[in-house]
Amino acid sequence: MFRAIVLGMTLALAAGGAMAQGAGDYPTRQIRLIIGFPPGSAADITARLVGDSMSKTLGQQIIVEARPGAGSSLAAESVARSAADGYTLFIGTSSNVTNAVSTPDLRFDFAKDFAPVVPLTGLPLLLAVHPSLGVSSFKELMDLAKKKPGELTYASVGLGTVPHLACELLAVRAGVKLVHVPYRGSPPAVTDLLGGRVSMMLGVASTVAPHIKSGALKGLASASPKRPHIAPDLPTIAEAGVAGFDASVWFGLMAPANTPKAVVDKLADAANKALKDKDVVDKLRASGFDPLGGSPAEFGKFIAAEHDKWRVAAKAAGLGK
Repeated sequence: MFRAIVLGMTLALAAGGAMAQGAGDYPTRQIRLIIGFPPGSAADITARLVGDSMSKTLGQQIIVEARPGAGSSLAAESVARSAADGYTLFIGTSSNVTNAVSTPDLRFDFAKDFAPVVPLTGLPLLLAVHPSLGVSSFKELMDLAKKKPGELTYASVGLGTVPHLACELLAVRAGVKLVHVPYRGSPPAVTDLLGGRVSMMLGVASTVAPHIKSGALKGLASASPKRPHIAPDLPTIAEAGVAGFDASVWFGLMAPANTPKAVVDKLADAANKALKDKDVVDKLRASGFDPLGGSPAEFGKFIAAEHDKWRVAAKAAGLGK
């Protein structure tokens, strides 16, 4: 009995020490920040710009580590199984949510296996059409789609990706029928849009904006809830008639589930400070990003809403459970 009591006291003291570290001493060594895409990708740019600034605030180096594969699912699974101590973090993305609702056999639960910290950056999607389509506004495009159900085609960067499901969501919300033409990435998709072989595309702004500016493509609207800095003259799809429409590519800081709240809050404070740093903001915007920020609770509610939204789109595309 005595040994059992001593053991219980020892465990209690150890747990108390761990919590104390989470509340005050953290971090005492370098932090690994895992991304699920290759170096040079949007996730990598976000991680490095924000992570470098956070390192200065936290007093420990943040090392960005790329583990690409399966649309970021491989990296997500590895972090989900890591110790919940704040030393292994993850750049979660909208891709993780679309994977969750469209891929039934993932070996982790994105909604339950992570603690949201802060939404970091957003990459707005722009709706662009080939000039030969003969439309000059979002309303005209939707009117044409209703007159020609199943005839207008849209390019995406792959099955189950955000640009794919965003167009499916648009079709559902606007009451039109569009035909999906998937490609392996942005370059071939944009090439065929420029050649007029597909009618339209919801493309990442940094990719399609230069072609809109040159006149090779016609920009009709942005899919963000508010006009992005990269295309301030384009109305949002919500402004153009589909109320509440929001379909952006986003990147956020996440930790394994059960990471102590004190650690999560300390990381959130450092990330939000980075997102207010003028040098960081200028560099992000130069790369086409919109800086975000917010609280862990707000980020959690946002991710839950993302699951609900993309589940509807996945069902319309014939994907998911």
